[in-house]
Amino acid sequence: MLRQIENFKIHIKSRNLSEHTIRAYSSDLAEFAGYMNFKNLLNIKDFTLANIRSYLAWESNKGLSRQAMLRKISSLRSFAKFLANRGIIEANPFKLFNAPRREKLLPKFLTQKEASDLMQAPSTSRFALRNQAILELMYSSGLRRSETIGLNIGDINFTQGTVRVFGKGAKERIVPVTDIALSCISDYLATRPDASYNAPLFLGSKGTRLSGEGLAQIVKQSAIKANLAHKITPHSLRHSFATHLLNNGCDLKSLQEMLGHKSLSATQVYTHVSLEHLKQVYDHAHPKGDK
Repeated sequence: MLRQIENFKIHIKSRNLSEHTIRAYSSDLAEFAGYMNFKNLLNIKDFTLANIRSYLAWESNKGLSRQAMLRKISSLRSFAKFLANRGIIEANPFKLFNAPRREKLLPKFLTQKEASDLMQAPSTSRFALRNQAILELMYSSGLRRSETIGLNIGDINFTQGTVRVFGKGAKERIVPVTDIALSCISDYLATRPDASYNAPLFLGSKGTRLSGEGLAQIVKQSAIKANLAHKITPHSLRHSFATHLLNNGCDLKSLQEMLGHKSLSATQVYTHVSLEHLKQVYDHAHPKGDK
């Protein structure tokens, strides 16, 4: 089984999945292998529904959240599909497995004032121009963390005011960029000794491409400097981008294209947030609304 897990890890690395997904799958399967090793069940024939259920029950006793459990199920389901497609196991045990439904959580986002405060957060760091460019670009164009760090300088079209993004599955899309974000990027690139077309857009402290963890720290520290009370992550900027566009009249189909969602249903979650905002405006404006 350990050999097949390693083969699966090689397989997912070839599928253009995000680093975050690859790391999550690898971690989940390492935990599963550790459990199976403890039970002395490392033969591939031991990859049965009964043993999978036993492992998931053991994980559940740790008090993990529903989302964490669903991710572990997803990792094992993908591994099972890999084994079945290659004839390594006779039948996929997950065909008889009913997973709990994923909770539909409303995305957390910043108010427009909070977003403005975050963009203007004071910084004395020698990377102040870079950090400002990152924040403005992510909020301007709704980019994922992996998409942001994967950008090269040539992906920014200053003439057209767009950015070329490679999203999930290496799918390419073109997204508008605000003038202020373009200005911040230009100011940052003016400090760069190497601003060639294929060079990484954002560099870390060692002069190499900025990592996902490094970007998350930039957002976190900027939120602290802006005195924002709640936790802010890179995805908070993406959620804020989507919510603010809807609140200001953007249509759902255009938003779907800008976010790079495969299906419209993934984008529709933001309509719930927009409706909440609409109800707040209504309650405040209507003579008999809740003040």
